[in-house]
Amino acid sequence: METTGQVTLVGAGPGDPDLLTVKAVKAIRAATVVLVDDLVSPGVVALASPTARIVHVGKRGGCKSTPQAFIERLMVLAAREGETVVRLKGGDPFIFGRGGEEVEHLRAAGIRVDVVNGITSGLAAATGLGVPLTHRDHARGVVFVTGHAQSGGDAPDWHALAQAAHQARLTLVIYMGVSGVAHIQEQLLAALPPGTPAAVVQHASLPQQRHAVTTLGDLAATIAREQLGSPSVIVVGDVLRGIAAAQHPQAQVRAA
Repeated sequence: METTGQVTLVGAGPGDPDLLTVKAVKAIRAATVVLVDDLVSPGVVALASPTARIVHVGKRGGCKSTPQAFIERLMVLAAREGETVVRLKGGDPFIFGRGGEEVEHLRAAGIRVDVVNGITSGLAAATGLGVPLTHRDHARGVVFVTGHAQSGGDAPDWHALAQAAHQARLTLVIYMGVSGVAHIQEQLLAALPPGTPAAVVQHASLPQQRHAVTTLGDLAATIAREQLGSPSVIVVGDVLRGIAAAQHPQAQVRAA
């Protein structure tokens, strides 16, 4: 039997509040309790009601994080108290956001749960560069993949992904890949030419956005030299050829 409260998982998008959906804004404003991830920008949080209780539940790779089980317990307890709960998550709840786990947990507890999509950072990163992720002259599809393996789990098969990208003309969009970029680059180079265009976008859509356009062969060196860190998205593929040609042979870092 469901409780009187409810939970909505809301995608806060890449950071710019103007990129929120109308449905997301309505949900945020109606919430009595808002559980906020680290990557959600203050401008998005500011849309909440002045009477809403804001709870910051940090979830960020490489940093101290709030345990997932604790976050899920908070949502269940608040909903059972009759609260209107919004779980505010960076990007989209169902793209590397543990939204699936949270929905399963809430439904098992008899809590009504809805999901509002948000613009994922991989899409925002490409748009920030002024390039499409799919262009019919350069790509037949796009692969979103995380560079961060689950604790105790298998890492992505980068060699297989590189082969697929080469054979099927796919764009690779890599989340959480900066810390392991040297290994990722090495594996991708087993099947992709070193001259394959690559780009890194940090803080996509925000005023402090920076990006570097380079090649796959120089990717790790570019990230280290320009001190690009998390949160960043790495894009690899021929859709970048136009912007890469304008900036090649030396990678450039630009502020948005």
